[in-house]
Amino acid sequence: MIEITDKQILIDGKPQIIMCGEIHYYRLDRSQWQDRIDKLKEAGCNAVASYVPWLCHEEFEGTIDLEGKTRPELDLAGFIDLCAQNDLYFFLRPGPFIMAEMKNEGIPYWVIDKHPDIVPVTWDGKQTLAKTLDYTAPAFLQETKKWYAAVMEVAAPRLQPNGGNIIGVQLDNEVGMLSWVSNCPDLTDHVLNDFTEWLRERYGEEALRERYPFELKGSYSSFRSPEESYVSELHFDLGYFMRHRFAGYIAELRSYAEEFGVKGVPFVVNIHGTGGGRGFTYPIGISQLYESYTQDPGYLSGSDIYFGDLNMNTFQDLYVINGFMDAVHRPEQPLTSVEFNCGDGNFGNNYSGRLDPSASDFKARMCIAQGNRLINYYLMTGGKNYRLSDQRDDGNDRIASTGERHGFAAPISPEGELNYTFPRMARSIQTIMAVSDKLSVMHEERDDVAFAFIPDYYMTEARYPHSSKMKEIYQNIEANRSTAAWENMARAMLLAGYRYGSVDIQNKPVDPAVSSVLAVPSARYMAKKVQLKLADYVTNGGSLVVYGELPAYDMEGKSCRILEETLDVKAANTRLAGPDHHLSVYTDGWAQGRAEVRVHKAQVFELGAQAEPLLRVYGTDEPCGFDTKAGKGRAVVIAAPYPCDPGLFQKALERLGSKPALTNDSKYYGVFMTSTASKEGERFLHILNLDGFDKEIHVYEEGSELFNGRKLELQAKEGVMLPVNVGIGDVTIEYATAEINKINTDSIRFRLTQSEDVIALRTDRKIAPSEEYTVHQENEVTYLFSKKHAKIDDQLTVNFN
Repeated sequence: MIEITDKQILIDGKPQIIMCGEIHYYRLDRSQWQDRIDKLKEAGCNAVASYVPWLCHEEFEGTIDLEGKTRPELDLAGFIDLCAQNDLYFFLRPGPFIMAEMKNEGIPYWVIDKHPDIVPVTWDGKQTLAKTLDYTAPAFLQETKKWYAAVMEVAAPRLQPNGGNIIGVQLDNEVGMLSWVSNCPDLTDHVLNDFTEWLRERYGEEALRERYPFELKGSYSSFRSPEESYVSELHFDLGYFMRHRFAGYIAELRSYAEEFGVKGVPFVVNIHGTGGGRGFTYPIGISQLYESYTQDPGYLSGSDIYFGDLNMNTFQDLYVINGFMDAVHRPEQPLTSVEFNCGDGNFGNNYSGRLDPSASDFKARMCIAQGNRLINYYLMTGGKNYRLSDQRDDGNDRIASTGERHGFAAPISPEGELNYTFPRMARSIQTIMAVSDKLSVMHEERDDVAFAFIPDYYMTEARYPHSSKMKEIYQNIEANRSTAAWENMARAMLLAGYRYGSVDIQNKPVDPAVSSVLAVPSARYMAKKVQLKLADYVTNGGSLVVYGELPAYDMEGKSCRILEETLDVKAANTRLAGPDHHLSVYTDGWAQGRAEVRVHKAQVFELGAQAEPLLRVYGTDEPCGFDTKAGKGRAVVIAAPYPCDPGLFQKALERLGSKPALTNDSKYYGVFMTSTASKEGERFLHILNLDGFDKEIHVYEEGSELFNGRKLELQAKEGVMLPVNVGIGDVTIEYATAEINKINTDSIRFRLTQSEDVIALRTDRKIAPSEEYTVHQENEVTYLFSKKHAKIDDQLTVNFN
């Protein structure tokens, strides 16, 4: 039995961490399956994941082969059973879309040939540029249902609740992504028929006549080629409808799976959106799909993480998007990552990508610390793309576009060789799995501040290309929602030591008693209801740090200054830098004493009586940042892209009542720290040295030094997960500067991290003497001091008699 509760995954009542590796069985000779499984197990994984490509299994209509009759490597049942024989769980990903560089994104050619009307048209009635289809077209759903019937016949008897090893089923793949990246929303007659009915249910006829100056029925050219007078209304209505449509599609797929016997396992919806090694656009995927995976119990969301290296440039991106995912979740839903990029980054097969070995290690450590319960390493192994029987003369006639080889960047190459990233990846998986029973029930400890998430700020997946109005709205929202706010405020908060989650301030209650301080990225546009919520929040005693601009309009461009009026200020203008104007701001009030800095814009204000200026524009002295009271609450507004200054943001947050509890004294910053804890008080400190040089730090909690005041040595690009008050049988690790990497009945193996590690234990068991450590007893605590330097030999086993 599999249960999803309290942000945990329970299998037969036991909380679990699931570490998967993606193996595309259909891209390997059947004789290679066991070798790749062996290497996955060597890495420490306890599960296998794979897409199930419809294109391969039903190349010709009506001839579905899931047993390997046409090609041995298409024996899906045999592969799942082999994983079971190796004591591995299985995560099934049957599409219908799977992407994975497959032709037609994994859809058989015959489906498109048979039903040409399911190929969408888009803006201006043009055919879509993407290899997508109308998900909800009856013909497509009819064919998909037959595909699901065949796959679920294999899956149902192999479900974990039925005695098998399948623990989850993904429904489709990256729904809405293809339309977004091509700016080609599905605007078929079928979709627009549904859209007009949805509009009538949402607004009613009278409101619709005011909103859209034309007769809806049959006026589809007015939707495909909108006029400026209603383009912003159409933009958001279409966005809301697409969320509803995607949720309906996912629910339909789930109903097929359940009809054919797949019940009692979670259904997974994966979220796309990272790009260019950054996370700025990832919340677009959350915005598109959160209604899909929160509509009912039994769903999990899963991230697609393609970040490359995790370093000072990117670390806040991963932290923030994990927070955003959690913010929209149902109370029971944990975080998962179902495409967790690993390997060396050589995606072009030309050695242009070269990731540091720390890449997957750091990302896994951060994700686990923030509450991910399942991680699927994608791809764990490469493979080969065979030629289709139905050859289309498309240049290679293979199942995929990448040539004969696929997965060049994977830790296990198409030929089965391990690349340089495998050992570090395996070490981190093994470390996580060694204490998975502890981590699986822990939650991140957080300070009294949360990062605000507004899903509609990321409803930017489709814009009519000829609309200057929507271009202006998009540009302002995109400039303020993430790039500057994440680069400066989010990063500064982490470097100052703040551990923070996120709050969906659009759809969920915003209560000062629950979230006493909110950090809000804000654009010139903000929905009226969100402005009202923030106004009520601060009036009732909440505190805000607003970064970006105070809103002057609602999301459709209509005047709306509720937040501005609540704070008793008035935006007077926006100052812009130019080729010969080096716009600069200087600090004032409690922020003064910092150097003047250049910015490219600044929103300036007329301040009310209670507002204290914090930032001013050089040359005019106009305030562009201030601290003010409003009702029972308070707000600090930074209305210029002020750079990442951890001290400034910490001072602002502390004046609002939020102090970081877990800090360090690193001179060069570049240290990420957080902590996790169970209800019983067991804890881990998670620390990453993001830089390529060693550091020495002291760690403080609530101002007191941890580790008895010992200085921690952080090796370059290394991460540690240090136990505090962790019980291992009848041994309690009061603290250790080494991390646990294997537990046996009579021993604990540690990975050393220092020139001299210390392990503080409480136990009545006798500790076996060793030449590798000295023992010092102090009251009830036994201290073990390693005699080995971690850079020379980092393994230490403590045996108990």
